[in-house]
Amino acid sequence: MIFRYHPDTDMLYIELSNGVSIESEEVAPGIVLDFNERNQVIGIEIEDASQFIDLSTLELLALPLTNLVFSKPVPVAA
Repeated sequence: MIFRYHPDTDMLYIELSNGVSIESEEVAPGIVLDFNERNQVIGIEIEDASQFIDLSTLELLALPLTNLVFSKPVPVAA
């Protein structure tokens, strides 16, 4: 699972699994689910994320993690 925050658009994307999104559905205002070819949810997009979520902290509770990876964002060429 990968969390990606895009400050320029204030969008948080939660990638649940690798795959190509072939369909998306807005399930609530500003909440979009991405589906793969087997109709499985592979990602969650939260628009205007900072208005709904405290992005200053991330709490992990009772997750069976075997690996925790911290990555720096990749700079985007202008």
